[in-house]
Amino acid sequence: MKRQRDEQEKMDIVWQTPANPPQRHDYIFRDGIRYVRPYYFEFISHAKNRWAGKTIVDLFAEEFKGRPHDYYVSAVKAGRIQVDGQIVPVSYVVQPSQKISHFLHSCRHEPPVMALNVEILHQESDVLTVCKPASVPVHPCGQYRKNTVVGILQAEYDLAPLFRILPLFGRDE
Repeated sequence: MKRQRDEQEKMDIVWQTPANPPQRHDYIFRDGIRYVRPYYFEFISHAKNRWAGKTIVDLFAEEFKGRPHDYYVSAVKAGRIQVDGQIVPVSYVVQPSQKISHFLHSCRHEPPVMALNVEILHQESDVLTVCKPASVPVHPCGQYRKNTVVGILQAEYDLAPLFRILPLFGRDE
């Protein structure tokens, strides 16, 4: 177990935003398990009217109480919290509707899944039928972003964007 953690800590960390689909090099396969390389993820919010007039640090400290005030000061200074894609000073005053991004690493170690293929059974211009492995969630949710059927299809088959995936039960061999 320690060896696996040491190997994962040596992996390069990548930036991931909703606009960047998963790539083949995002995955590591070991002993029948599919792992995702650690990455920073961009959480995006648009400033609500009640946030207007607050400094970026005060806004985060008041709205997102899970971290101390000092964390938000250092995150803004390091550029991990941005406004409209720009690094701002800790004294920056937020305006309504601005895009606020928070890049986080700590919660983006996705759980591994079984390293089974997502097999494409049939493909038409607007319909894709696949055989989904049991351990892989379909859509990004919770701790999963890349270790999903959608993420794997994007990485392995360059199929993006994908919308409305419906499960089908049973399969004729």
